[in-house]
Amino acid sequence: MPLPLAFRTLLLIAALLMLAPTTAFAHCDTMDGPVVRDARSAIASRDVTLVLKWVKPDGEQEIREAFARALAVRALGQEAERLADRFFFETLVRVHRQGEGAPYTGLKPAGVEIGPAVATSDGALESGSVDALVKLLAAEAERGIRDRFARAVDARRHMGESVERGRAYVAAYVDFVHHAERLHSDAVSEAGHAEHEAARPSETHSH
Repeated sequence: MPLPLAFRTLLLIAALLMLAPTTAFAHCDTMDGPVVRDARSAIASRDVTLVLKWVKPDGEQEIREAFARALAVRALGQEAERLADRFFFETLVRVHRQGEGAPYTGLKPAGVEIGPAVATSDGALESGSVDALVKLLAAEAERGIRDRFARAVDARRHMGESVERGRAYVAAYVDFVHHAERLHSDAVSEAGHAEHEAARPSETHSH
């Protein structure tokens, strides 16, 4: 005797949710972010190729399979559609973040504060002008350098007064130099997220 349609629907939804990630790896992870926006377009047009740019080649098959499952379950009703979409969004963002070597802790709601650098970067691409981003980053970089420099100079004046003062100077010195080194490394690096993070000077510097 065949199972009732409602029961079969629940089983399919449960299976999809079991396949969805319980742990994951964070940027482009909001419901109004670019990854999910493209995922919505892919579902609406039934064209998975619209999102494949967000994943590495070794993650493509998982996305194709997740997309096919999501489309099949969406046909079972409004609630199934909502859960299937969520499953696909989660899977796509997780695989995207894995490809970057970056952490992901689940999808964040629309409207989450993404920080001025990300917002201004997105605005630059939308407007076709990078001027506002350059101004923002230059101002923040200058502030960070000047603050650390001032602390290091002040600590240097007192480093001979005691061992503790000497250690305070060393801490300020290391912070100042590492900050400058990180800024320079970021400025000249062409590596991707994962390779760049692996080579952070703050992790490899001899100080």
